[in-house]
Amino acid sequence: MVQYSKARLDASFAALSDATRRGVLEQLGRADASITDLADKFQMTLTGMKKHVGVLEQAGLVTTEKVGRVRTCKLGVRRLEEEAAWIESYRQLWDARFDALDKVIEELKQKEKDDGE
Repeated sequence: MVQYSKARLDASFAALSDATRRGVLEQLGRADASITDLADKFQMTLTGMKKHVGVLEQAGLVTTEKVGRVRTCKLGVRRLEEEAAWIESYRQLWDARFDALDKVIEELKQKEKDDGE
């Protein structure tokens, strides 16, 4: 099985677990924005948005650059390939389990049909 960086997965999924942070990523996918603009868009305090951006930045999903008094945010260079692979491995596991369950159900239906004849 593929080895995953536990710390990296933990940081990514922690960052993605919050609806505001997912919204920030969606917004930054459309255009770079200042923390002030993001705070206004999400109707929250500047301090609150700084904390959300900090979590995203620690996970490598966002980068910030300060020019004068404005801190601009943009999507980070790190993609979610490792996280997608982790999810995919569990999707395959569950697909296999559901396929096995479907087979058992079909066998039981056939047995019931055979017993009824």
